[in-house]
Amino acid sequence: MFFFFLVFCHRTVTPRTWCAVTNFCSFAGKKNVNSAMIRTISIRWLLQRAGGNPHSAWLVARSRSDSPARSLSTTIGVKAEAAKTEEPVTKVVEPSQAELLREFSCMPVQRIRNFSIIAHVDHGKSTLADRLLELTGAIARNAGQHQVLDSLQVERERGITVKAQTASIFHRHKGQLYLLNLIDTPGHVDFSNEVSRSLAACDGVVLLVDACHGVQAQTVANYHLAKQRQLAVVPVLNKIDIKHANPDQVCQDMKLLFGIDPNQVLRVSAKLGTGVAEVLERVIETIPPPQVQRESDFRALIFDSWFDKYRGALNLIYVLNGKLEQNQDIQSLATKKVYPVKSISVLRPAECPVPGLSAGQVGLIACNMRNSKESIVGDTIHLKNQAASAAGSYSPQQPIVFAGVFPADQSKHVALRSAIDKMILNDSAVTVKVDSSPALGQGWRLGFLGLLHMEVFCQRLEQEHGAEPIITAPSVTYRVVLSNPKMIRQQGRDTMDISNAALFPEPHCIKEYYEPLVLGTIITPTDYVGQVIGLCVERRGLQQSSVNIDETRVLMKYVLPLSEIILDFHDRLKSMSSGYASFSYEDHGYHLSHLVRLDIHLNGKPVEELCRIVHVSKATSVARQMVLKLRDLIPKQMVQIAIQACIGSKVLARETIKAYRKDVTAKLYGGDVTRRMKLLKQQAEGKKKMRMFANIRVPHETFINVLKR
Repeated sequence: MFFFFLVFCHRTVTPRTWCAVTNFCSFAGKKNVNSAMIRTISIRWLLQRAGGNPHSAWLVARSRSDSPARSLSTTIGVKAEAAKTEEPVTKVVEPSQAELLREFSCMPVQRIRNFSIIAHVDHGKSTLADRLLELTGAIARNAGQHQVLDSLQVERERGITVKAQTASIFHRHKGQLYLLNLIDTPGHVDFSNEVSRSLAACDGVVLLVDACHGVQAQTVANYHLAKQRQLAVVPVLNKIDIKHANPDQVCQDMKLLFGIDPNQVLRVSAKLGTGVAEVLERVIETIPPPQVQRESDFRALIFDSWFDKYRGALNLIYVLNGKLEQNQDIQSLATKKVYPVKSISVLRPAECPVPGLSAGQVGLIACNMRNSKESIVGDTIHLKNQAASAAGSYSPQQPIVFAGVFPADQSKHVALRSAIDKMILNDSAVTVKVDSSPALGQGWRLGFLGLLHMEVFCQRLEQEHGAEPIITAPSVTYRVVLSNPKMIRQQGRDTMDISNAALFPEPHCIKEYYEPLVLGTIITPTDYVGQVIGLCVERRGLQQSSVNIDETRVLMKYVLPLSEIILDFHDRLKSMSSGYASFSYEDHGYHLSHLVRLDIHLNGKPVEELCRIVHVSKATSVARQMVLKLRDLIPKQMVQIAIQACIGSKVLARETIKAYRKDVTAKLYGGDVTRRMKLLKQQAEGKKKMRMFANIRVPHETFINVLKR
């Protein structure tokens, strides 16, 4: 009866409430739930009704310490007291979408904040962005879709952010309406280019750290990236609701590594929405407004773009000076081409058309750009026939991992080329060069920022454009110093960059070899330090430093060859550390090395498609792996096939595929043994003669299986 009385006291009794009451009473009757549990639920029900009542904390304390001896009158008394002290709440009428867009057009610079959320992968950036969008009314609460800004299929399948997304939100602070341009960035090291270009349009960042895992490798990298641009930093600690979270220790780690005062760190739970409102308040108070000039001529920075099949290339711009309106003509500073502005919109996160953009604002424009050669991320645009200087605040990172991309059938070459062009428009870090292979035909050699970057790019080609590319095994670019005068004259210089092993010069033409290195940062628990060091030594790493963050974690820096980490280094590291170690890296330049070209011979004839560049210390093991793989993939033929892995004239590994053999003695039913030996000798002579002029037929599928990942 008590629980029914509580329901009738509530202002509105919905069908969902009646369902909950019925289920609870049934459960209480079956499980013999005691009265203390019912009283606890009733007080928390009152707490929800109290809204912003100052006695809420007292009610929570009473609900937790309520003893079974208290009677029903206690709860009724608490409810009565809460009703007496409840102050009349002034209902705030939220502005409509049209009113907000009108405010957008005349928003002063002093009430604009541009910021990004940066963190290590899986620290809750997209979840925090969801709560911010819900709190400001940009999306409906409990809309049923999590990680709203992760709109790509590959992002939802892998559970990570691979593409920075922008949303403009409005928030009222101290009676004034503020415009906040939020950018949710990826957390994996392979997508650091997305972070770099996002920071070009920001004046501050929210540094998000997981209260369970603490500061990790990409947290350190992103923090220093923000400080290099002299951006304001708002430190936020996420996932404080998890049982094994250790926020005090993580705050001490942030103080040790970044010099951040633990009292300045906000503690939130993005999943539950706890403390999210304080994040918006701190962003408005800490991050400065953009330093722009609205009175000068229009100038803007293109910091993102993507392709729409109806409108062409869409450009996301950050307005640095002046104002842009629809139907004006803009000009690219890089290509000098002129385009009419067809439409202007703001992302909330859905597109909302606006009449114009002013300095300090971020918006989306469509202006009949057709491909990636016209829409260049990092380019500066200005009004036609007006002089302007380059923004100069963003430059894309150089790719470090290269792979060949070929169509499964040459008839699909044009379609794959079109798909790659559209993808490059959306991912400016990818580079493209035309390539060809006698085994795979015409294709391209693409440059990526890492192995995951390559996997995601190829997966998006398949999902978004229906392409079926063949991807060769990734490689890196090596550098050689030439000693042959003829080759120096042909190249125009004495150095040569090589990413295709088939173009590797002969050893007598090379004076020195160089390979790319990276400076890797590894944060691992102390229990796994020995195994991590062993892995780095196995991959030819040199330790630079080792710092104890606290009693349980160590930060180590290693110089590692890039070729040793692009395939399975990250997977091995996660496996041996039970998933606790984190890894990030940055370019460390080219260093002197000893490289060789490993050739594959089939019956003494070299096969250029299968050769590769390896370090001399790894040559024997790689040679053994390749010949074993080829032995299983190449089908039997009428002649014996000798598979050899060679460096120059030295054979490092060999496997033999036996020939098909007809049983020539099957017709014999007796007689002397010399008749049998005569037939076998004739067969052996025929095989020997056939080997002299026979061609080894290697199926196209075999090349694909050997070359692809």
